[in-house]
Amino acid sequence: MNWGIFEGLLSGVNKYSTAFGRIWLSLVFIFRVLVYLVTAERVWSDDHKDFDCNTRQPGCSNVCFDAFFPVSHVRLWALQLILVTCPSLLVVMHVAYRELQEKRHREAYGEDGGRLYLNPGKKRGGLWWTYVCSLVFKASVDIAFLYVFHSLYPKYILPPVVKCHADPCPNTVDCFISKPSEKNIFTLFMVATTAICILLNLMELIYLVSKRCHECLAARKARATCTGHHPHGATSPCKQDDLLLGDLIFLASDSHPPLLPDRPRDQVKKTIL
Repeated sequence: MNWGIFEGLLSGVNKYSTAFGRIWLSLVFIFRVLVYLVTAERVWSDDHKDFDCNTRQPGCSNVCFDAFFPVSHVRLWALQLILVTCPSLLVVMHVAYRELQEKRHREAYGEDGGRLYLNPGKKRGGLWWTYVCSLVFKASVDIAFLYVFHSLYPKYILPPVVKCHADPCPNTVDCFISKPSEKNIFTLFMVATTAICILLNLMELIYLVSKRCHECLAARKARATCTGHHPHGATSPCKQDDLLLGDLIFLASDSHPPLLPDRPRDQVKKTIL
């Protein structure tokens, strides 16, 4: 599998990520993808060939190997890395969609027609939700795979000797795993990096939610202050502040902020994308 394609696509996520997201991306490629490509595949390349059982019964070794290794570590890690990195691609696609909408708007109304987004890459509106959902999905995938690994291999440890009594083995036989210590080292390393990635995702999620709540509270306080100082429909000097907050998520509010700054058309609905 060519992981360079994912690296090239995800490198653009750095522009739209927080500091936690940049650390997460570096950790994924340096300590997970590179370790997977350089060492893990080679360590597990001989797992079936060197899985020996102390019996000559035809098919016994294959049945015992399948019973203890229902899914290969390497394939599980590959699936995990694909599922973990795909949500970041959705963020890039969402930003590209915003930029395309902005380009079409300029072509239709010219430079004097206002702008749909002050900054298409800024995490506001629908892009904020896309980013938050991607964090939740990535953390959930990593947690699910940690649970799967723990269910298949208790404490993430491979024993050097496995007892097997499955058919067509004539009796309980001993089967020996190739290089168990080396495999255990890499397994624990991948588990540790996965746990760190989960922690980074949760920290970034808490940071984004707390920051958004703070901005929403500040916006409501500013609107309340402006309304109190300018009653009876007087012109408010806080118009510019409202425009800067136009892409914020207004929780528990039925009214929408204006779509475009100083745009003459009044019949345009605000989009959250």
